[in-house]
Amino acid sequence: MNFFKHIIIAIAIINLTSNNIQAQVREKSWRSIIYNQDTTWFATQEAKAIAENVLLYQRNIGGWPKNIQMQKPLTAQEKLQLEKLKASTEDVTTDNGATTQEMLFLSKMYKATSNEAYKNAFLLGLNYILEAQYDSGGWPQFYPLKKGYYTHITYNDDSMVNILNLLKDLKDNTGKYAVNPSNETIKKIEIAFSKGIDCILKTQYKQNGVLTVWCAQHDEVTLEPAKARAYELPSLSGSESAGIVLLLMDLEKPSEAIKTAINSAVAWFEKVKLTGIKQVWELDEQTKKRNKVIVKDENANPLWARFMELENNTPFFCDRDGVKKYALNEIGYERRNGYGWYTENPSKVLERYPKWKAKYDVAVKEKKSPKDEYNMVVAKDGSGDFTTIQEAIYAAKSFPYQRVIINIKNGVYNEKVHVYSWNTYVSLIGESKENTIITFDDYFDKINLGRNSTFHTSTVLVEGDDFIAKNLTIKNTAGAVGQAVALSVNANRCYFENCTFLGNQDTVYTAGEGFKQYFKNCYIEGTTDFIFGEATVLFESCIIHNKSNSYITAASTPKGQQFGYVFKNCKLTADENVDEAYLGRPWRLYAKTVFINCEMGKHIKPEGWHNWSKKEAENSTFYAEYNCIGEGYKPEKRVKWSHQLKKREANKYTEEHILQSNSNNSKIKWYQNL
Repeated sequence: MNFFKHIIIAIAIINLTSNNIQAQVREKSWRSIIYNQDTTWFATQEAKAIAENVLLYQRNIGGWPKNIQMQKPLTAQEKLQLEKLKASTEDVTTDNGATTQEMLFLSKMYKATSNEAYKNAFLLGLNYILEAQYDSGGWPQFYPLKKGYYTHITYNDDSMVNILNLLKDLKDNTGKYAVNPSNETIKKIEIAFSKGIDCILKTQYKQNGVLTVWCAQHDEVTLEPAKARAYELPSLSGSESAGIVLLLMDLEKPSEAIKTAINSAVAWFEKVKLTGIKQVWELDEQTKKRNKVIVKDENANPLWARFMELENNTPFFCDRDGVKKYALNEIGYERRNGYGWYTENPSKVLERYPKWKAKYDVAVKEKKSPKDEYNMVVAKDGSGDFTTIQEAIYAAKSFPYQRVIINIKNGVYNEKVHVYSWNTYVSLIGESKENTIITFDDYFDKINLGRNSTFHTSTVLVEGDDFIAKNLTIKNTAGAVGQAVALSVNANRCYFENCTFLGNQDTVYTAGEGFKQYFKNCYIEGTTDFIFGEATVLFESCIIHNKSNSYITAASTPKGQQFGYVFKNCKLTADENVDEAYLGRPWRLYAKTVFINCEMGKHIKPEGWHNWSKKEAENSTFYAEYNCIGEGYKPEKRVKWSHQLKKREANKYTEEHILQSNSNNSKIKWYQNL
């Protein structure tokens, strides 16, 4: 009997010890359990029990709600309720670490147990993240989209940084995650990651033309800083911006745009850091509650405010009434003590920056010269002579005796490109029109340089004569926010073939009195006056696409110039909801625009042309058509002051007549053999 008595006591001790260990783990926070460094623990029954909770909390769409302590034991009734919620998409989010942290936990479980259920749940979460991404590259706070500020692109609490770090670890196969997605999924991850980094670069805020950092939220359409809760006003963020920069610093072979983003953010962190103060908790004698206060301390570590004014970096604070205050003690007790108004996170950036700079930020002048200065290669992955287009242009000879060809590999080049007047005979040759993309997002109000701000907004500005572009896309991504130029050409004898030009208002500006330009087999889209300017331009076999009811052209042809805009064999198309578009209106009184052998969609208004409320323009402009087809071609209904050409009149609109120019070599016709 004594023997059995000892056995029973031993079993009781084991059970008691086991229960105590379980209680200790269960009492820990969910986050501490996820980051448990004891890998053997994830194979225990206790870990499996918690994993079952995680699987229950996951919705069918793939994501999880936030702020759930997944390790807490569930009653049978609670489990039943969670089963009923499986099909719900309400409150599924990546905010506060939700979804990404559950995926990390499941990955550790899969590594320890090889249970396919954990792997499948992980992949479902991954699919949720990929599906939730905006075309702009950002992620909303909740997906499916939840009304209100939740639709904004959110850097708040490192939500988007957490997502991108997860995608980076998966695409780079760092070993952090035990689940290996398929090759097809890896390709999707690479695209999503690239788009996310581009979004970060596009949303970095410019203060008086100088790059700074980021807001906690950015509008999903305009990408401008946006408001969230009443006390979270548009501002520059000292906290979230640190996480973004640390992510950028982890990228191998950073592009010049990424280097610029990092350098600019670090300069801003240095500029706005707060020294000589620290945040402490004091006991309020009256309320007997802890109270957050700021005190002077010359030896304190630097601090950064959570929110700073967009215009001048002044720290501010806010209560639930949304009214800005400029001292922490000016807001109420609840918000003062229940929110993180200061951060030390940028210190991590400043600590890492010298090592990063020594490794990556080599000055342009120290870079090796291209192998062939007349045939250069630009590649984002570092495999070419340069990683940005502008670097190659800087390296191009001025007024060369032979053509300088810049070959651009596929990639999204988020940069403003300027071909200077001394950069003559430059060719930009893309690897493919679909995947070689030059993009930027300047627009009139963003530039804010007065009445002529439009002319500073271009993504690509060409001022060098005899320029050629082929097989690429030039895009202004500012959105429908007013004047925003994609391509500005202020040069003579310029040729564009198999290119796409994307924008809204003022997409393509063709400048230069007497200059000749030629667009062949191109696609041009926009909303209002999206082809405008004074140059003589031949558009041949192009697709001209209206995105809204407005005007296609706004020519400003100088008085006495023989030709303005000539569209030959072009196709005029439109979005489905567009049904009232004009062929053109006169930016200046002597505008000339002619359509020959073109196919016009039904979106073209019967009257065809508009005088821009300039009655005198009806006598001075020359708007004409010849031998066009399509539902939008209604010559009998055109305004009386426009023209329908006769055959003999149309015969003068030849390539040679339109594009003849005083070239340096009169024996060679610049527009041939290009």
